[in-house]
Amino acid sequence: MARTTRVSFATFNLYNLNLPGAGVYSDRDGWTADEYARKVAWSAEMVRRLDASVWGFQELWSGEALAAVFAQAGAADRYRLLVPPGHAGGHIVCAAAVEHALLVGEPEWITDFPPQFRLEGGGDDPQTPDIAVHVHAFSRPVLRFRIRPRSRGQVITVYVAHLKSKAPAQLYREGWYRADPAFYADHAVALGSAVATIRRTAEAAALRMLLTAEMKGTDTPVVVLGDLNDSTHSNTLNILTGQPNYLMSGLDKGGSDTSLYTVGMLQQYRSFRDVYYTHIHQNVRESLDHILVSQEFYDNSRKRLWAFKGMDLFNDHLNEDNHKADGTSDHGIAKASFEYRPAQD
Repeated sequence: MARTTRVSFATFNLYNLNLPGAGVYSDRDGWTADEYARKVAWSAEMVRRLDASVWGFQELWSGEALAAVFAQAGAADRYRLLVPPGHAGGHIVCAAAVEHALLVGEPEWITDFPPQFRLEGGGDDPQTPDIAVHVHAFSRPVLRFRIRPRSRGQVITVYVAHLKSKAPAQLYREGWYRADPAFYADHAVALGSAVATIRRTAEAAALRMLLTAEMKGTDTPVVVLGDLNDSTHSNTLNILTGQPNYLMSGLDKGGSDTSLYTVGMLQQYRSFRDVYYTHIHQNVRESLDHILVSQEFYDNSRKRLWAFKGMDLFNDHLNEDNHKADGTSDHGIAKASFEYRPAQD
C-alpha cells in the first residue's frame, strides 16, 4: 500500500436496489425474480467496468442485494461493504464499498443536523418579513468514513449523501390541506415543490456545516459523493461547494481551505464542450450526481496532494425508458481518478 499512486472514487444511485418480492415505496411487490437478476447483473457489470477504489451508493434497500452485486462482479473479497448494521430493506440508505486496505476506522451514519443549526432571520431590510424553517434531520442519513491510500499518507474523509429530490412533496396528508382540499389541490405542485426545495436547501446547509467543521484549518482532504438532486450551478451546490475560484492559468496557485471543487467542472476545463449529465427528466438533461473534492485534489492548489487524472461517466443507459425492465439505473454513474503528486513550492 505504501507505493499506491492512484485512487479513484465513484458515485452510483442504485435505483431502489432491494431483494425480489420486497416492497419499494408504494410498490408492495417490488422487483420480480427476473427483474432482480437483470438489475444485479447490470450493476455488477458497472462495478467491473468502472473499477473504482471507493464507491458511494444511494437508494440501497438491502445490504444482501448489494453483496450479491459484488459477488457477481467477482469483487466480494476486494471490498468491504459499508451498510448500516441490521439494514433489512425497510428504507433507503447511503452505503459504500471500500477496498479493504484503504479503510481507516469504522463508518458512521449521520442523521441529525448539527445542534447549532438555525434557519431563522428577520430579513435584510424593513420590507423583508421574518422567516423560520424548522428542519432537524437529513431525509437520508449521510455516511462518513475515512481512508488512507498511502500507508504514511494523509487520511481522506469521505462523505456519501443523498439530498431531498426535486419531486414535489406530497402535502395532501397535512391537516391544513385536508381542511380545504378543493382550494389547495390547484396549488399542490407549487407548494410541494417549494417544500422539497426548502428541505433540500436545509440539508445542503447542514452538510456544509459538517464539511466546514471537518476542513477549516485542518488540511484534511475531503471527498463528497452523492446524488445531490441539483445541478452544478444551483443554489444547493453553491452552498455545498462555497463557490471556489477555478484558476485558468497553469502558473497560478490557489485553493481554499473550506471550498469544494466539482469534478464535472474540472473535467470541463479539459474538454471542448460540456456533455456531462447524469439524469433525464422530461427531456431535460441535468447533472444531479456529483463528486466534490477539497483543495488537496485541485491541480492549481498550493496544498495539492492528489492530481486530477480525469472523470469517466456512464450514462448511455439513460436513453432507455424502462429501467425496471432492463435492470439499469435512472441515474448516470460518475468516477473520478487521481494520482498522488503533491504540489511543489
